[in-house]
Amino acid sequence: MRHDTAEAGEVVAGEDGVVEMAGQPVVPPPPVYPEDDKVERAAEVAQQQRVHAAVRRVQLGLTQVCLLILTILAVLYTLRFAASIVLPMVLAMVTNLMLGTPMRVITRWTRLPRMIVAFFMILLTFCLIVAVCAAVSVPAAGWLARAPEGLVAAEQKLAVLRMPIRLAENAALRMQTLLGGGHVQSAATPASPGLSQFGSSLLLGTRAFMGQMFTFFVMLFFLLAQGDSLMRRFVEIMPTFADKRRAIQIASHVERNISLYLATITMMNALVGLANFAQCWLVGMPNPFLWGVVAFALNYIPIIGPLSGMVIYLFVGLFAYPTALHALVAPAVYLGIHLLEGETITPLLLAKRFTLNPVLVMASLMFWDWMWGIAGAFLSVPMLAVLKIVCDHVDALTPIGHILGGPGRRLRR
Repeated sequence: MRHDTAEAGEVVAGEDGVVEMAGQPVVPPPPVYPEDDKVERAAEVAQQQRVHAAVRRVQLGLTQVCLLILTILAVLYTLRFAASIVLPMVLAMVTNLMLGTPMRVITRWTRLPRMIVAFFMILLTFCLIVAVCAAVSVPAAGWLARAPEGLVAAEQKLAVLRMPIRLAENAALRMQTLLGGGHVQSAATPASPGLSQFGSSLLLGTRAFMGQMFTFFVMLFFLLAQGDSLMRRFVEIMPTFADKRRAIQIASHVERNISLYLATITMMNALVGLANFAQCWLVGMPNPFLWGVVAFALNYIPIIGPLSGMVIYLFVGLFAYPTALHALVAPAVYLGIHLLEGETITPLLLAKRFTLNPVLVMASLMFWDWMWGIAGAFLSVPMLAVLKIVCDHVDALTPIGHILGGPGRRLRR
């Protein structure tokens, strides 16, 4: 509202906070944002405009939708069926994204052939893995041998939970009976597998693992040595200059973002491993180096990895310490370290460049863990990030890339 006593041309403020001038209202000035904020808002507006244009342009019929679903199912079935050969190749590609930049820097600095530099990088990686495995294999084997004894000790120290656990088991059995799943086992149950059968299965598993490791290192070597020439040939077959530029942009963005993610996560995981090694040594937990390596490795798997590490620390604490309260110290410190790293430091380091929807990150983690096991859980976030980068650069797939993105700011209209 205007003040009646205001003269013509005098600027006054109304009760609702809107600036007015005697005789005519004055449009309030637009809000002032920092330069970085302006750029970010402009990018978000442009991205939403591309998404809306793609949604209006892409119209799929029922036949096309059915063919797309069948194609996706066929690809997923092939990935599951051929996991023994596809998984090490995908691991090699992701590892190549992290080692590609150091490979170019070393080659430029030493002026050595790429084949020689790639060979020494593979050799260094292999020696590092073997050294860590050799350092933790003996204490790990000892803990595996004492696992039955540790279960008995944990059961004794958690005797207060025995009754709730028994009630839960009885409720589960009743539910199974009501659902028709509770069948009495016949007396002629098959005999438990003997030592020879266990040994043969272990031998087959070791043989398959060694074959996958060999495939991984061979594929990684040739990607490091000849990956750039392969990318150059791929760009050359693109028909137009726009297609060539898009292919180069996708490749550079994938390498830059995934290598940054893996390098940051590896650095933070190393710090998490060192912190857990220190806290295990301080609280007197046996074999602190082993548990530091366990924390380092499990932290590559979002959410499920740290939770599994806390359960392992609790089990070890129940075996090593006289009371259950003392056994909770190491898992509690582990939780504090994880919250500090996973909820504060790492998001600050990756928020500007690497944002994904948390719901889809968890869904991807569960899916690829079911598809490929622990290695699939490790690859879930990098593969989801690669999918988002590709979708952001292909006009028809920009709606999918927008859905995969993390929570953005709400834009004013």
